[in-house]
Amino acid sequence: MSRRNKKLRKALLVPIEWIGISLALAIITPLPRRALFGFCDFLSRVMYRFDGRGKRRALENLHIIRGTCTGDEGTVKFDPDSGPYRPTRAEELIIRRSYRNMARSVGYAFWTLVNAKARCRQTGEMSPEGKTWLAANKPAVTVSGHIGCWEILSQLAYLEGHEMMSVAKNIGTSGMTKLLMAARRSIGQEIVSADGAFKPLMAGIKAGKSLGLLVDQKVSPDKGGIWIRFLGKPIPVSAAPAFFAAKAKASTIVAWSHPLKDGRYRCEEITTYPPEAARDIWRFTQNCALALERVIRRHPSCWVLNYNYFRQKPTEKDLAQLAEREAAKG
Repeated sequence: MSRRNKKLRKALLVPIEWIGISLALAIITPLPRRALFGFCDFLSRVMYRFDGRGKRRALENLHIIRGTCTGDEGTVKFDPDSGPYRPTRAEELIIRRSYRNMARSVGYAFWTLVNAKARCRQTGEMSPEGKTWLAANKPAVTVSGHIGCWEILSQLAYLEGHEMMSVAKNIGTSGMTKLLMAARRSIGQEIVSADGAFKPLMAGIKAGKSLGLLVDQKVSPDKGGIWIRFLGKPIPVSAAPAFFAAKAKASTIVAWSHPLKDGRYRCEEITTYPPEAARDIWRFTQNCALALERVIRRHPSCWVLNYNYFRQKPTEKDLAQLAEREAAKG
């Protein structure tokens, strides 16, 4: 898609996003939890029906997870605007559930603009292991990805007595970003913009605040990212968890929110690391990604599949450096 077409597409999306904002305020916030998720499930079916580009990207990512990519899939040459969408019945079910999970997570964020603490307690629970770990480690670095209800993780840690700081990227229009930021602040946690987040995060963790960070998105090396291997593919991701854990001598927990049969979520520990583990920034970042990868491979329908995670192509130098680090690890 050309730059001009992208700008046009973005401009056309503005009124649609404002309609979404109006729906969030007028429809979503008054709903009880079961009705909220029913409404989100309906929206996810609409999204799936019309999001041809996203469905093709989701199928590609599912093939990456399973190691069954063909042709240009899994490379920067892959064009989600063209080509057939022919998932198997099993693949289609996984992708539909991924859309549902994404819609529920975003819907939940808007829903907590009102009565955030009570609604968080209604919707999520911290596992006994997570409660014990959080009670013993303050401040802490909490690490996750866009899997399960990623919005609820920092909220649950806040309810366990941690002052939380999280990072948010700009999403869509400025109005949409402001609304999501307000939703994420509603329970009491502090939200900082990804642009210029370093200083407030460093000041926060030094003051005893815990950090909530997501590490499954592309972060260019010129913005603090480092190349690792994720789902078998090179990707530059944020080294922030390792950096802040090392500087503040804080322990780290990698966790995710597991969807339960009753529509609620349980925050579960994947693994934990002591402060000294973060001294090797590359290895620590790679290990955090591998921990998330294990859950994604077991529960692909809980991950945001329609996102372009691998859009940045590594240079030969990047690949050589990554291979050198992997060899040193072995």
